[in-house]
Amino acid sequence: MAPDTVSLRYFLVLAQELNFTRAAARIGIAQPALSARMRRLEAELGTPLLVRNTRTVVLTTAGAALAESVPPALAALDRAWDTARSAAAGELGTLRIGYSLSTGAETTPALVDRLIRGNSGLEVGAVPMATPEISPAVADGRIDAGITRGEQPGRGVRRFLLRRARVGVQLAQHHPLAEHAEIEIADAAAYPLRLPDRAANPVIHDQLSALFRDTRPHSRFHTPAVSFDMSQRDLRDGATLAPAGEAAATVQPAGLTWRPLRGAPSLTIHMVLPREQSPLHRRIRAVAKTLAHELHWLPD
Repeated sequence: MAPDTVSLRYFLVLAQELNFTRAAARIGIAQPALSARMRRLEAELGTPLLVRNTRTVVLTTAGAALAESVPPALAALDRAWDTARSAAAGELGTLRIGYSLSTGAETTPALVDRLIRGNSGLEVGAVPMATPEISPAVADGRIDAGITRGEQPGRGVRRFLLRRARVGVQLAQHHPLAEHAEIEIADAAAYPLRLPDRAANPVIHDQLSALFRDTRPHSRFHTPAVSFDMSQRDLRDGATLAPAGEAAATVQPAGLTWRPLRGAPSLTIHMVLPREQSPLHRRIRAVAKTLAHELHWLPD
């Protein structure tokens, strides 16, 4: 049986002090207890480690060899313990995140950056996914966590509210409504409104279209032919508005702006995790909760 690490650590102190009284005082135990530990260590190894007399302690050849080889061995063991503790705390491993494209402007990058900076042993990868596919991918283990716009349905997962965002519209800077700090829903409804394809995110599509359900005359909705047009050509002409969350204000192409809709309910962004959670899942949830608090993503 290999010696216990406590006895080896005590032996190293004695090898440095070469005096039982001083070594025992430094360790914080009684001198007879230290002597008993060393005799047991020698018995376990089957060889003398120390030559004792009334005044001095001298290392034997085996004792000197042990004193030289034990420190790196204990350091390696300490690293192994630290690695195990880090893994148990969710600070080690590979974290795969799938996110709704619309959360890639601000929310997902902020969370990924915090995870990487705060956990050096964590390898994080985040890829955009079709929103309806995120919850099933978390449930079957293809990804470890998801970030979705809207509370998406799905079995085998748990959803946590990560952020609330105001609803507004993107529009051309020269549009007449851009002169207002806030836009009335009825005023926005007087113009053609661009909504993403419902298949891309039914929850958000229905929530945005419902804002204009009771306006008169009825709103005119259309879906762009190009689902992700970075140039936003249909908005630049000044005729069309695009309902969007406030994150759109942080990544405005030249010539466009964003204004909130007065009285509109907020959009939500959720974190999706498996129902059965590992330390890694608990870690990302804790980091996300702290980040949401610091950045005021969930105002009272």
